[in-house]
Amino acid sequence: MNFKERLTNFSIDHPKTVVIFFVILTILLATQIPKVKVDTDPENMLNEDEFVRQFHDKTKEDFQMHDMIVLGVINNKNSDGVFNPKTLSKIYKLTNKIKQTKGVIASDIIAPSTKDNIKQGGLGRINFNWLMDKPPKTEAQAKYIRNEAMDNPMLKGTMISEDGEALALYIPIKSKDLSYEISMKIEEYIKELSGNERYYMSGLPIAEDTFGAQMFKLMRRAAPVTMLILLLLLWFFFKKLSLIISPIIVAIMTVISTMGLLIGLGFKVHILISMIPVFLMSIAVIDSVHMLSEFYDRYQQIGDKRRTIIAVMDELFTPMLYTSLTTSIGFASLALTPLPPVQVFGVFVAIGTMLAWILTVIFIPAYTMFIKEESFENFGAEDGGSSSLLGRMLHSLGNLIYRRYKTVLVIILIILVISGYGITKIVVNDNPVTWFEKSHPIRQADRVLNDRFAGTYMAYMVWDTQYTLDSLQNAKDDLISEIEDTESMYPKLQKKQVNNIRNEINSKFKEYKSKEVFNQIKFVDKIKDYVVKLKEGKTGDSKWALEDLEFAIGDLQTEYQTFKQPEVLEYLSQVQNQLESMKNVGKAGGLPDVVKKVHKELRQGSEEYYKIPNSAPAVAQTLMSFQNSHNPDDLWHFVEPNYLRANIWVQLNSGNNQDMQRVKDQIESWIAEHPPPRNLKLNWAGLNYVNIVWQNKMVKGMLKALLGSFIVVLILMIFLFRSFWWGLLSMLPLSVTVTFAYGMIGLIGKNYDMPVAVLSSLTLGLSVDFAIHFIQRSREFYADSGSWEETLQKMFGEPARAITRNALVVAIGFLPLLLSPLKPHKTVGTLISTILAISAISTLFILPALITILSHLLFKDKKSKEDKLDYSG
Repeated sequence: MNFKERLTNFSIDHPKTVVIFFVILTILLATQIPKVKVDTDPENMLNEDEFVRQFHDKTKEDFQMHDMIVLGVINNKNSDGVFNPKTLSKIYKLTNKIKQTKGVIASDIIAPSTKDNIKQGGLGRINFNWLMDKPPKTEAQAKYIRNEAMDNPMLKGTMISEDGEALALYIPIKSKDLSYEISMKIEEYIKELSGNERYYMSGLPIAEDTFGAQMFKLMRRAAPVTMLILLLLLWFFFKKLSLIISPIIVAIMTVISTMGLLIGLGFKVHILISMIPVFLMSIAVIDSVHMLSEFYDRYQQIGDKRRTIIAVMDELFTPMLYTSLTTSIGFASLALTPLPPVQVFGVFVAIGTMLAWILTVIFIPAYTMFIKEESFENFGAEDGGSSSLLGRMLHSLGNLIYRRYKTVLVIILIILVISGYGITKIVVNDNPVTWFEKSHPIRQADRVLNDRFAGTYMAYMVWDTQYTLDSLQNAKDDLISEIEDTESMYPKLQKKQVNNIRNEINSKFKEYKSKEVFNQIKFVDKIKDYVVKLKEGKTGDSKWALEDLEFAIGDLQTEYQTFKQPEVLEYLSQVQNQLESMKNVGKAGGLPDVVKKVHKELRQGSEEYYKIPNSAPAVAQTLMSFQNSHNPDDLWHFVEPNYLRANIWVQLNSGNNQDMQRVKDQIESWIAEHPPPRNLKLNWAGLNYVNIVWQNKMVKGMLKALLGSFIVVLILMIFLFRSFWWGLLSMLPLSVTVTFAYGMIGLIGKNYDMPVAVLSSLTLGLSVDFAIHFIQRSREFYADSGSWEETLQKMFGEPARAITRNALVVAIGFLPLLLSPLKPHKTVGTLISTILAISAISTLFILPALITILSHLLFKDKKSKEDKLDYSG
């Protein structure tokens, strides 16, 4: 007695033991599910040690930036928009309430009552007053606030719309995972306000967190509906409620056990991982339906449930094992991708797939033994189902394919050519906001705010001063030159002091050179500290000489502060202008805006002075003036205090990855043609940029995983069928299914996003599933008959009915996901159904047509029962 027979006999001889064991196991793993932790942050698609992620976090820290919720306020009933006393009063009250909300960083809120109105106070003087220190009482006061905001380049397009009629509040939050909770609080505040105003909330953090909050609610609703439809479909085919419940039980136990294991091991449930139940339900049902179909068609012929179970298991045990293995390999290959959530998803779907197989071959036979024998009296069909409508249709189809196999192959070839063209049209793109339907409040807010304002999507261009050995050498030469100038001005300065300073310069130069620390500022700072220390206790000319040298070194420090230099700021201004000329860029803000605005007001508000000053000291004066504002720390959003790193805020009105990629490519191309005046290094940060990085990694990773698993499955098929040609043939339905599915995605303009990418693994497993069943049964029938024509007649009997029932049950069963307002769930539902249908069609059309042509090659030396393949397990 082989392993397969021992396992089957154990299941049907000890059904209580089997059922109790799996029920207890499921309950134990289910106890882990309440520990679930949700992760909707796309940043976590990348490893924590990824450069782009570390740089993004460091940029936020260095420039004191936070993730933000954007709250837009629009009043279309007033000719002045929101700039009327009533609306501005509401905005004032709303801002104060938001300030007090837990999780909000009140000091960094961008709102009329939190920002300065920068105005000249006479030549060389500047005043900083709150733009709206209290709500206006008159129309004139409201218009004054609007006009002053429009005159501030840092606020125009950002806080105030370009048409001067709408306002946006930018609400920084401590953590992205608080955005949904905070948005609900803001909704409560808004409900307390009445009037003609419309309020819109948007931004990537709120979109991501809201998706996480809603996806579990929707899955809880969709799962029972899906189960009900699967049950109804199974009833339609098999008409035996007590028996058809078993596939549903297997699916439920598989999902609960797998998710319980995943959560119990401490993994967070990412957006992608939340789809594991959907995938496992489809996978778990497939083998069960194969068993039910075989049981249904054979019971009346055998007349005993025990012997029927043994016959079914003898027929299906090995092919179900191999189909489960191939599906597991397809998903396990996702562990090769560089994205942690994708790795977790792939590994646990692979585990769940094998668990579903174990439940199918052990639990279902045991469960069936609890059903009374007399309950099967009218179960199944006397003729095996060949006289049913489905049976007659498939019989006719088999005859048609046998006679018109060349036509079938030509049609398939044409479809492949068209699909191949469609694949060339695929666009890799994703945007968390588009995970919602167009009618969803977040999508509506996104559309309205990005039409009226510069953009709710942020990316950051970070410019970093680069140093070389030449930089260090130049600093040394400049210091020596300053010493020589000091010597010439103060002849009585002691030679010993001068030599000590020279020696210190040479010593520090050698030290920094050996350590490859070429930072001019650090080098000069050390020498300045030495001069200050040397000055202690000195009097007369020595004191004055050292003080002059100290001031001269201070001037060098200013000269080395890259982002105080007029030519550098002018260059950044050109970069901003270039960015703003590009499609989808609403605004680019940075340090040049601050300098130009303050410089203009220092020169009595004259427009001709809205420019970068001509000298570094003049630039320094504007920056010192800004430090007297109510929000001096706002400066550090654009530049670091040492003025060696600067940040340009890029506001985009589109969150599509392809738009971000295009902007990045275009501006970097311009920079290559127009290099900066100093040695600067450019890096990118911001959620929009992080998204394109993991998208690119996902595409490459998925392709690598698909190719790798394709090769492994091919080897497995060759081993299973002990034939290279049969193994290769079994991969053709898969190849056609993948090509057709992704070709259609390209032709209809559907973006290649995360759900689409991971479905390639499901395609591999399910397509090979049907092919294995078809080829194995074909070889067995041929070994009995020695005739391909007779074999084909039998193949379009019970085997074809099983494949068709399976495809219909799963394909239709997952259509309820189309009712979800979350588009990734719709995508998964649509593609699972499509993939199942295409897989079945590919198997039933391509394989018989090709076998008809290649029968002399495939069936040579296989004309007797003795040559039948051994599937004893």
